[in-house]
Amino acid sequence: MSIAWGGSGGVRAKVRLALFSLVAALAMRSTHAAVTLVQHAGRDAGTTTSSTLAFTSNNTAGNFIAVVIRAGKAGQNFTVTDTRLNTYPRTSDGGFWHSTSESRHNQLWADGVFMLNPFLAEFGEEFGDSAYANEEAAKQINVYASHLQQPNGILKHAWDESKSQPWADRTTGLAPEYWCRAMGWWSMASIDVLEKLPPTHPRRAQMITDLREYAAGVRSFQDSSGRWFQVVDKGSRSDNWTETSCSMMFTYVFSKGVERGYLDPSFKDAAARGYAGVLAKTSVNSSGRTEIRDISIGTNVGDYAYYIARDRATNDFHGLGAFLIMNEQLQGVG
Repeated sequence: MSIAWGGSGGVRAKVRLALFSLVAALAMRSTHAAVTLVQHAGRDAGTTTSSTLAFTSNNTAGNFIAVVIRAGKAGQNFTVTDTRLNTYPRTSDGGFWHSTSESRHNQLWADGVFMLNPFLAEFGEEFGDSAYANEEAAKQINVYASHLQQPNGILKHAWDESKSQPWADRTTGLAPEYWCRAMGWWSMASIDVLEKLPPTHPRRAQMITDLREYAAGVRSFQDSSGRWFQVVDKGSRSDNWTETSCSMMFTYVFSKGVERGYLDPSFKDAAARGYAGVLAKTSVNSSGRTEIRDISIGTNVGDYAYYIARDRATNDFHGLGAFLIMNEQLQGVG
């Protein structure tokens, strides 16, 4: 599947971002994309007309981007303020909580970094607030990795600073398992934020180091099918199964990482095998519609049995969004 747009490169890029943001945010049901914007009217020094646009869990990040783009076309200039983000709860070292719901206080989930940070970095670039947006987005990637990434390179699903959740290790606060799609979201967010950081940004080197260690770890668990397992490091168990959406994400990250020079060229082969493995789970039904199978439904933090028992859906949004992103990348690089 390939999609072509007309218009200038800048317009195509904005439309592409809006489309993919919408699909991915629908899948993630983002709650972090809640920020305050201040509309500056005219160029009168010291004169600011403010208009608050609050984006909560009832709005998708795609809607957020669309509103910003429309405002830009109308000649309006926006700058992000840190009001909402400064009041959003954080861990002691500055990581945004996965959610403000009571059951998720004090927690970082690997999948949470995709909910805000790529969109924040994009917004900063579009509207001249990159210094703040890039630092915050990169900091979040770094903080999450500092808690979740293990010596084998891959990431535990979640960390509870309070160590009070039933799933949390009482010593480390870590979740017990490496859930594949959470890892995929973290790495896609890393790629997206790296796209916006200047070469001299002080957090860039650590992000690339973390990504390289992660990619090496992920590749070591790739199945002979080209895909990856729902619980990544336990593929030898008979009840484990290869999950399609994370396989798309890992494939995308390997391909994009090679293209950008973050990863060794040898990862291109792993990406090709991942792409073939995903396509093996894709078919056209009797109505002529594409079906993508074995996509895990939305998932909380749990133990091995919990992840393995998750429904294996066809055309779940988590997989459709990931497929669009992966396919455009693999089609583009050949």
